[in-house]
Amino acid sequence: MRPFRIRLTLILMIMIGISMVGAGITMAQVFKKSHISALEGNMIREIKLLSHTFDFRSEVGESAVTYYTRQSRDLSALTDSRVTFISKDGTVIGDSESDPLHMDNHSSREEIVNAAKSGSGHAIRYSSTLQEDMLYVAVPVVSAGKYDGFIRLSVSLASVDEGVRKGWTLMAGGLAVLFIVAALVSYRVAAGLTSPLEKITRVAGRISRLDYDARVNMHRKDEIGELAKAINGMADSLQNQLQTIRDNEDLLQSVMDNMTSGILLLDAECHIALINPAAEGMLNVRSGQLNGRSINELKQYYELTRLIKDGMTERKIIHEERSVFRPEETILHLDGVPMFGEEQSFKGMLFLLQDVTAIRRLENMRSEFVANVSHELKTPVAAVKGFSETLLGGGVKDEETARAFLQIIYDESERLNRLISDILDLSKIESKRSPMDYAPVHLASFCGSIIDAMATVAEKKRITLHADIPEELFVEADEDKLRQILINLLSNAVSYTQDGGKVDLTVQDLQDTEGSEKVVIKVSDTGIGIPKKDQPRIFERFYRVDKGRSRSSGGTGLGLSIVKHLVDQHRGEISVDSELGIGTTFTVELPMLQE
Repeated sequence: MRPFRIRLTLILMIMIGISMVGAGITMAQVFKKSHISALEGNMIREIKLLSHTFDFRSEVGESAVTYYTRQSRDLSALTDSRVTFISKDGTVIGDSESDPLHMDNHSSREEIVNAAKSGSGHAIRYSSTLQEDMLYVAVPVVSAGKYDGFIRLSVSLASVDEGVRKGWTLMAGGLAVLFIVAALVSYRVAAGLTSPLEKITRVAGRISRLDYDARVNMHRKDEIGELAKAINGMADSLQNQLQTIRDNEDLLQSVMDNMTSGILLLDAECHIALINPAAEGMLNVRSGQLNGRSINELKQYYELTRLIKDGMTERKIIHEERSVFRPEETILHLDGVPMFGEEQSFKGMLFLLQDVTAIRRLENMRSEFVANVSHELKTPVAAVKGFSETLLGGGVKDEETARAFLQIIYDESERLNRLISDILDLSKIESKRSPMDYAPVHLASFCGSIIDAMATVAEKKRITLHADIPEELFVEADEDKLRQILINLLSNAVSYTQDGGKVDLTVQDLQDTEGSEKVVIKVSDTGIGIPKKDQPRIFERFYRVDKGRSRSSGGTGLGLSIVKHLVDQHRGEISVDSELGIGTTFTVELPMLQE
């Protein structure tokens, strides 16, 4: 903006300078013309005065030339001008500067011609005699028959030119001062015009650099003030629109970041234009690693990328599932929708990724559960039906055999009852229909009652039950559910421990790294142990390590699954450590206080 201010100042100065020079020239011309005009008037008056006071004589020939030449020289000294007497026919008969006899006829001279026509005449021309510009003024004079001709006065214009030069000098000085003043005024005027424009330009530049807080601090009521208001209004509008866009972007980004489903947007060239954190997690890639890159770079997911590229090629809606390994198997459900712009131009495709592994696993578990329940129910029902039909058919005559059959029917019905009871308990726990009733539990007396209840069963197998519980220890828990946890664990320990074995129940408190207090309950036995390959699955429903042994022990295969769910409801953890032929230890960690 500074160069513009300088250019504007120069333009104003040039215009003022041209105006001043033009005015000076005009004034000089006017001054010269007025000076010459005044000089002409004075000369005419002098000629007329001479015509009334001069002693005209009627000499002829050389005597007339001699007389008038002498008189013209005397008059020249008085009037300070050149005096010439010219006869009516144009013959010079007297001149104060030259010899009339050698002078040309003056009848054609401009001042003589004009004087003859209008009573006076003047002319300005270069005098070859005096070698300078001269002003000639002639007036016709008639004096009672003694003289009939013209008297001409001429003066040098050197004085006029000198006056004009002096005037130019004074005018140049004045013009120089005026030009300096005009330059300062022009600069101030240019600054007054460009300074607010510079402010507006700077603010506009800041706005163009996305600084929407920039404003023009200007209070004027002219057009520049209106321009400043318009710039500020535009900045306000842009700032409001940008804030709205940012709020919408933040909202959209928040939605994208917190979606459990994955979003994958591809452009028409199969480059990834958008991917949210959920999709990055499903594809096991780092944040921002795939933005702008081709889908072909996901080479480890061949089936998935082929499905995506097929959808891009065919440009149709897809609903498919594919398994990916990262490294564990994950089942992804893919929904793809093509996107079209104006004139049906293909813009790319939007894909929705959903991890349905848990859903499919749950469906499989449900199917397995139904199959297992059907199988578990079918066995006791078949036994009850078979032995009942035998008894009803009268095939058994021996009372002892009949009693044995009835005992089998009773045992199978009990097993069936336990199975149904466990299924109902598990159903309640999983459906959250069994509310937790937390209360302080004195673990020493609580565990003592459970040990007493299990003593009869243990004695039949000559198994030693031992408990080590601090007397002062309490835990906040649901007493009924905690009892169910311990009974299941102790029952399993007794069932899978050989005769003469040992089962220990120990309870202790500890403080974790975060400073929270916990209660650790351990149930250890010297039983047959659990193979390493089966340990990750023992908490699954109906999963049995030794199916024959489990069925003969009367187990339903749901005990440990119920225990796992009850521990989870207490916000605790359960783990197992076992070796074949040595024994098994189940460890339950519960928070001492429920939040």
